[in-house]
Amino acid sequence: MSHTFIKWLPAIVVPAVIAVGVIAVPLQAGAAVDLPDKTAEQVLLMVNDSTVTAFSGTVEKTANLGLPAIDLGGMSPGTAPEASAAFSSVLELLSGSHTARVYVDGPANARVQIQGRLSERNIVSNGNDAWLYDSKTNAATHLTIPADAAATMKDKVAALEAEAPADLSTPAQLADRFLSEIDPTTAVSVGADGTVAGRTVYELVLTPKATDTLVESVSISVDSETGLPLQVTVRADGQKDPAFQIGFSSVDFGTPSADLFDFTPPAGATVEELTVPSMPADQASPDAARPEVPTEGMPIVNGTGWDAVVEVPAASVPSELGDNPLVSEMATTVDGGRVLSTALVNVFLADDGRVFAGSVPVELLQAAAGAQ
Repeated sequence: MSHTFIKWLPAIVVPAVIAVGVIAVPLQAGAAVDLPDKTAEQVLLMVNDSTVTAFSGTVEKTANLGLPAIDLGGMSPGTAPEASAAFSSVLELLSGSHTARVYVDGPANARVQIQGRLSERNIVSNGNDAWLYDSKTNAATHLTIPADAAATMKDKVAALEAEAPADLSTPAQLADRFLSEIDPTTAVSVGADGTVAGRTVYELVLTPKATDTLVESVSISVDSETGLPLQVTVRADGQKDPAFQIGFSSVDFGTPSADLFDFTPPAGATVEELTVPSMPADQASPDAARPEVPTEGMPIVNGTGWDAVVEVPAASVPSELGDNPLVSEMATTVDGGRVLSTALVNVFLADDGRVFAGSVPVELLQAAAGAQ
């Protein structure tokens, strides 16, 4: 878990959360809970000092982002099927409820089983191999990590533990993203005590001080014994039900069986093999200088905090975005371009090819683009 919570860029964090399709469940109803009083700083320290590295459990997702109904079968001929398939997969995870089983043992071993009505998707990693498998298509992707790269990666995991986590498969990882960069644009308080997955929790509430944001608040339920975040709830301004939630419905702090992190594709499965290139000798050390990253074409962040706006130059916007029939079906025509709207994030596709995104009203994105 990242141990740095100094700055806050929700206009980047929230779109990132939406892109990966996080998982959630509301607080469980039950008898009133009365835990010893703690300040917000004390609860933050509980999260910071948590020593939990191994756990497993069932995670439930509920999304209520106000996305329009989409006909996924109405794609026009000639459209790149992989682009539409990827976009429809994101839409699926951003709608309704989903269930996953999660197993974690340290920074290298993780398994996520996303359960569908008639299928299951598996993501398995053990530091040397990574597998992605979809039972619906009986197709798997196998990523092989060379021994030298694997050893270096393990060293870097320890050296860079304070950096942002690699994914958002668990409530703790999502909470870490929100807590890792708090600044004066956010008011932090303690809410009501409660229970999640049968365990008592403190509630941390992050409330934007900015008025031009779609986010009303972010609530993080922290296990009162271990300090591990068990649930995250994101509420949109003016919306009664949570827009996005992630949390455990059951959790076990025992170490998962080691064989869970080994995966063998079923007989007859189509397997695509990928390999991580070996690292050059001058980059093998965790202390090696990182190569300079070109700034041309990189996204530009205008402003700071909850009402920041991210601008992506036209040259860096994939052509599949504007040409995708699902995007066309979801987008609404406005002055200067088209807009994709959710309860938490708006994306403005300008006529000149630029893309503007943020947890702000559409009018602010149009103004940033000079369309108003």
